[in-house]
Amino acid sequence: MSKRKIVIIGGGFGGVKAALELAKCPEFHITLISAHADFRIYGTLYRVATGGSMKVASVPLTEIFTNKGVELVIDKATKLDRQNCTVSTESGHVLSYHALICALGVTTNYFGIQGLEKFSFGIKSPAEADALKDHLHRQLVDDGKIDANYVVVGGGPTGVELAGALPEYIRKISKHHGLPKRKVHVDLIEASPRILPRMPKDISFRVKRHLKKSGVRVMTKKVVQAQTADALMVDNKPIRSHTVIWTAGVTNNPFFSSQKFQLAANHKVRVDQFLQAEPGIYVIGDNADTPYSGMAQVALEDGKFVAENLRRIADGENPVPYHAKKPVYVVPAGSRWAAVLWGKVRIYGRLGWWLRRAADFMAYRDYEPWRMAVQRWLAEDDEEESCPTCDATLARVMYEGGEL
Repeated sequence: MSKRKIVIIGGGFGGVKAALELAKCPEFHITLISAHADFRIYGTLYRVATGGSMKVASVPLTEIFTNKGVELVIDKATKLDRQNCTVSTESGHVLSYHALICALGVTTNYFGIQGLEKFSFGIKSPAEADALKDHLHRQLVDDGKIDANYVVVGGGPTGVELAGALPEYIRKISKHHGLPKRKVHVDLIEASPRILPRMPKDISFRVKRHLKKSGVRVMTKKVVQAQTADALMVDNKPIRSHTVIWTAGVTNNPFFSSQKFQLAANHKVRVDQFLQAEPGIYVIGDNADTPYSGMAQVALEDGKFVAENLRRIADGENPVPYHAKKPVYVVPAGSRWAAVLWGKVRIYGRLGWWLRRAADFMAYRDYEPWRMAVQRWLAEDDEEESCPTCDATLARVMYEGGEL
């Protein structure tokens, strides 16, 4: 009997998890289409941008799917033919399916703000995180001093994580480059009345207070209007800076609008009680218009949910309806400090940080064998610099067995 063909578009949390679960079922032939050869753990890219090892943020898909029986196609999906049940890719592959799972993630949205795309940095990919890290070092070398202001735009989890890590990192690399001690100015700008607007007000307050203690100036109800090479215009006033990091805006993958999916007002795809956008076409994770979409935990659960329902259908059973689970929110905001919202429970500080570390390990273990997951988890404190000066300092410190 021929196997049912399941095509998955997207190599992120939801797509990879769905592929791993479906790979356990011998009745399926699974093909995963990914525009990237690596699985990216976006919540850890701020660590890469501030001197951490790429091991914590990027896992080769070939490593994840070794001996799993999943066909990998590293390419960009460009066209969906519903009548013939095929997906076409940029390089000319045409893949047929019996069921299709779309888990493409989101893309950066600059909201048409003049100069932002050209002059700002981002941390939505390993390449962007590396580019920001290289810029931080290059600016110190070229100017011989720290920037007037380091500006992070966007008070969501990514912006908070990066803003919390930046002051300590700038001070450290300034020391590596032999620069005199100077105050580091990091601004966190948010258009809403408070940072972390999707979380309860008391958590936003505690995180803001901790950031201010770390030397971060939090500016809320501020609108970014334009950016030039050396300044960011905010509420008709310029903030002088060569280092602006944009973490504020994302939008749904353009694949869904180009392929005429039905979209909600938030531009996410409308799905039914089985996460189907159309019969046999499932949309999960960040792309789906579900209550908690936008978080890795949700994408993981969506991938497992759809995989289980496909297994049930293959076995002649009825699929079960989807029930959105409220995720656990964990937001790091500086060295060894995090805020956690677990149901109604709030946890702050070092314990919150260790809960984040536990969550990181569980995420690695979801995709890799124990040994590899442990190695990746232990790489959290590894340093990785492309700057020759800082790399030499790290090598010397490791040789001497001291601390930075």
